[in-house]
Amino acid sequence: MNTDLGSPRELTGLQRSRALYQPVLPPCLQGTRITVEFGDSTTTIDPKCADIIAQAFPHTFGQKLVHFLGPSMMVKGEQPPLRVGVVFSGRQSPGGHNVIWGTYDALKAQNPCNVLLGFVGGTEGLFAKKTLEITDDALLSYRNQGGFDLLGRTVDRIRTAGQVNAAMSTCRDLNLDGLIIIGGLTSNSDAAQLAETFAERNSKTKVVGVPVTLNGDLKNQFVETTVISQLISNVCLDAVSAGKYYYFVRLMGGKASHVALECALQSHPNMVILGEEVALSKLTLMEITNKICDGVEARAAEGKHHGVLLIPEGLIESIPEMYALMQEINVLYSNNVHSNDIPSHLSPWAAALFMFLPPFIRSELLLHQESDNSAQLSQIDTEQLLAHLVQAEMNKRMAMVSVRRHLRGPGAVPVGKPVIHPSPIDLKGKSYEVLREKASSFLLDDFYSTPGGIQFEGPGADTKPITLTIEEQDYLGDIKILQDYLDKLRILLKPGCSREILRAAISSIRVSKRCAQGHVCAPQC
Repeated sequence: MNTDLGSPRELTGLQRSRALYQPVLPPCLQGTRITVEFGDSTTTIDPKCADIIAQAFPHTFGQKLVHFLGPSMMVKGEQPPLRVGVVFSGRQSPGGHNVIWGTYDALKAQNPCNVLLGFVGGTEGLFAKKTLEITDDALLSYRNQGGFDLLGRTVDRIRTAGQVNAAMSTCRDLNLDGLIIIGGLTSNSDAAQLAETFAERNSKTKVVGVPVTLNGDLKNQFVETTVISQLISNVCLDAVSAGKYYYFVRLMGGKASHVALECALQSHPNMVILGEEVALSKLTLMEITNKICDGVEARAAEGKHHGVLLIPEGLIESIPEMYALMQEINVLYSNNVHSNDIPSHLSPWAAALFMFLPPFIRSELLLHQESDNSAQLSQIDTEQLLAHLVQAEMNKRMAMVSVRRHLRGPGAVPVGKPVIHPSPIDLKGKSYEVLREKASSFLLDDFYSTPGGIQFEGPGADTKPITLTIEEQDYLGDIKILQDYLDKLRILLKPGCSREILRAAISSIRVSKRCAQGHVCAPQC
């Protein structure tokens, strides 16, 4: 384990300037005291899953929604001191250090005697009670900086009975009131399971999961999409400058393609293939290939022999026949079949598909699985596969296309038990609708955009992700439509209107009220 974890960093001038940046907090968190009130009970997004989740989490399911109160409603009086632990779990992602910084500041604002302990070395440090007390000096060179090197991380799971017992023993021995687990889907699923176990055993430690992930599957994507969009824009400018290359750019993102969608809206590539639309349309590998080739031909007819295509790394699992093949390989691995023997144990149709694939893809599909028994998506060159198939198809169509590969990123898939699932792109949502409206223009026109890097001050410092801005406008627009209808009802339902119309209006409003009360959902982690 790295003994330098938590040591002061040697910062460059730019890093020192970045460390001075103060993130803007919402008004309810700007006071010296943070108070809350409890609202309606939480439930699942899909009502059909409520019973299953309630059975899996009988002690933590259905808790009350927490609402933060404004500064004017702050209470007086000293709060008892708290002891809180924090651990990094999952791959290094932007924002991890700022979660610790924000937690530390909030704890100290509530009571200067509060203590925040960081577990050194990830979950292994949690089990072994290896701690570092978080202080102003410890945080000084880590504020607004990337990486997880303040505390480090190792094995990214708290799952077995022994691991759960070790975590509980640590929390009990250190007298922790809370434990914060920072990570992605799998880490937050482990946090939910751990919280349930702690509640079942009457532990005083409250477990909180904080989503920090590169994959965008929990829609936590500002830093990575800003950085990646700038890189994509550089590729776009290179493509239009040379005028003779097609770039196939693979982005991080498991089953959810939020990163690809946001980057497409920021940088305006010629094509983007989203996993959700492939899964919905059940597009085959060759149908995707032909779709890309059709776009290449359309651009060639305009005299353009270059372009940029974005591909989420989870795309390969969204293709029906590839998903079925990977599932067969997964089952064979679980039955302890050696990788060299897997091809001979595949079903006839799966074996035929396997042999159709280029040798480099075949070897990548047989790589050992991730710790959660999923395929190593980050090691599967989906962009190379599509480039290979597109080139072969274009050769058949008597056209030539050159390809290069750019950008890599890790992937994650949840385990097969009650877990926090990826938040997929809403193919009926406004953000996707905007992308579809611009797809033809992006394809045929070199409408490339250069959003620039992250700004900490001055113009652009308050820029939000485009998808978030669109969703906010769409949501507020719906609220405005509702208010307009209510205003019209007030005018129409004045004394003197017919009893039938009045009863119909009352009945409709009652139904709407019951629907609203029955669909209060927990925010997605």
